[in-house]
Amino acid sequence: MDVQRGEAMTTPTYVQHKVATPFGSLAVRDFPGGRDPFVLLHGFPDDSAIYDKLVPELQPRRVVTFDYVGYGQSERVHGAGVLEGQRLKETAAVIDQLNLEKVVIVGHDAGGPVAIEYAAAHPDRVARLVLLNCYFGESPTLRFPEMIRLLGDPHLVPLADALMQDPAQRKWLLEHTARQFGYAPTDDIREMSIIPQFFGSAAQPDSLEAIRAWTGRLFRDVALTNEVIASGKLATLPCPVDVVFGTNDPYLNTGVAQHLAGLFPNAQRHSIEARHWVQWDEPKALAGVLMRAG
Repeated sequence: MDVQRGEAMTTPTYVQHKVATPFGSLAVRDFPGGRDPFVLLHGFPDDSAIYDKLVPELQPRRVVTFDYVGYGQSERVHGAGVLEGQRLKETAAVIDQLNLEKVVIVGHDAGGPVAIEYAAAHPDRVARLVLLNCYFGESPTLRFPEMIRLLGDPHLVPLADALMQDPAQRKWLLEHTARQFGYAPTDDIREMSIIPQFFGSAAQPDSLEAIRAWTGRLFRDVALTNEVIASGKLATLPCPVDVVFGTNDPYLNTGVAQHLAGLFPNAQRHSIEARHWVQWDEPKALAGVLMRAG
């Protein structure tokens, strides 16, 4: 392991780990601190850099962020796809190999279902579950962004592949999606965490294969989460749950937040005036909720 100092903004000193999994190795950043550590999970189109503004606000707590296989600084494994339960196993590998006894697990976007599945599978390891603008199962107001629906629809694979292989079309889709979420094409969250996944950068290759593989599972994974809800497992989850949503997200919206809170016996809802990436738009406000809740 190597000691690193974050270069962007005010990212604190951290220890860089490489965690081995059967699916490839994970790049993990471990920010030292006390109490039950926050483990922060990212979703489909971005990587762990979405938490770069939040991490300093969580000091002096220990914080762990990582990129899933195929994203950010983690390993690219070509032709492997994404298997059922893979993201859950990658998350468990990080927690186990860092010897984290009990964690506050935080999931955003497609990382939300992974966080819920980890809490359900390992209730003794979770001090608290935090859900940020994510989904689990179907709910009346849930809307997936049009680009994500396109990438997730098994009947549209040839069209989606053709569009993603054309850099100009890929750029247009990203800019259209940004506007739908209320972000300008030049917003720094896109430059830091999203554009590199779709186009690569000097620091990393693109994540197109991983994006296609994970989004391609979207509707199968939603069906699986419906089964988890129907099983009643979430209704007996012992840990406290905080559902913290940016209220200006047109897709993963406040109706989805209400649906999520109703799945758990010990859930509280918190609203923040922010867009989809609440941890980037309003890191201080979000940290205030997280730190107050313990």
